[in-house]
Amino acid sequence: MALALACLRVTLPAWPAAAARLLQNCWARVEKALPSDLSAGFPGPSWGAAALAGQGPAGLPQPAVPGCPDGLVWMAAPKNRRTIEVNRCRRRNPQKLLKVKNNIDVCPECGHLKQKHVLCGYCYQKVRQETAQIRRQIGKLEGGPFKAPTVETVVLYQGEVPSAEDQGKRIVERDRKRPSWFIRD
Repeated sequence: MALALACLRVTLPAWPAAAARLLQNCWARVEKALPSDLSAGFPGPSWGAAALAGQGPAGLPQPAVPGCPDGLVWMAAPKNRRTIEVNRCRRRNPQKLLKVKNNIDVCPECGHLKQKHVLCGYCYQKVRQETAQIRRQIGKLEGGPFKAPTVETVVLYQGEVPSAEDQGKRIVERDRKRPSWFIRD
């Protein structure tokens, strides 16, 4: 750890005098703890700046640097700051901007805007609400989730009569007029 202190010296902004004295005392203790043959080879610290140390994991590849021990991890850092112009050009690149949609159409049923060849979101919401009401009504008729008959279900609205094809099927009667978008097949 003491060897890492000697090699990884990072210059920080000016520290208060008390912090500089604390670091001087710590460094003096580290030098006393080092064997005399090792401490002679390192230059003394410049106490205008602080010294930081770190030890990385042994599994990472480490370059051999003369005068520094093994166990240090060298990390990449940008050399220069990106300018405002470069940042704006990168952020406002035409490939990153939203594309203009030319396939917008008016829904013939409700009049809201929608994409061509896509179901209108407003109409789809109405279909989901109607389907949920039909399911709730079916749930009330069955009396539980495990009492559903194994026959097909036919939904009849106000004023509709079951046809010959509907014989033997479960019939759910709604007490309202059939919506224009809910076509009977």
